[in-house]
Amino acid sequence: MFELFTRVSAWLIPAIIVFIPLYAAFRKVPVYETFIEGAKDGFGTAINIIPALVGMMVAISMFRASGAMDLMLGAVRPLFDLLSIPTEVLPLGILRPLTGAGSLAFTADLIATHGPDSLIGRIASTIQGSTDTTLYVLTVYFGAIGIRKTRYALKVGLFSDLVGFLAAIFICMYIFK
Repeated sequence: MFELFTRVSAWLIPAIIVFIPLYAAFRKVPVYETFIEGAKDGFGTAINIIPALVGMMVAISMFRASGAMDLMLGAVRPLFDLLSIPTEVLPLGILRPLTGAGSLAFTADLIATHGPDSLIGRIASTIQGSTDTTLYVLTVYFGAIGIRKTRYALKVGLFSDLVGFLAAIFICMYIFK
């Protein structure tokens, strides 16, 4: 059964890439012209979200440089020590909602330091796959379509990141410890 899924998944994306233009041509859609029009719209969207991205990057840099991240880690560390949770994954829980590249770099560093099959490596990998870059998503996608009131989306997104973070830790500790 596993081999079947492996073979299907190896051909699925190339099949989709071939199917979409063929289907469009069958429906007499001008494929190339439509692609160019979409690329023009995408370029305009990219220009419109640059200010929001710059603001987000500045805020992340200020958060890290001000020592606020270290302060938050220090406040939560005693609880993690009490529950025997590896404190090395704490910064990942804070970085992941803020920045995808930063959290991926931190995860890669944890895996390089502790190994991919270590409890810390497995927890970091699971957190990386179970949570999202909520603030990036709100900045880019909501900014691209002009949504300004993100209060509820922010709360739900950050809450789901917290649940994903804690679930990743406890599930990995249950399965791999």
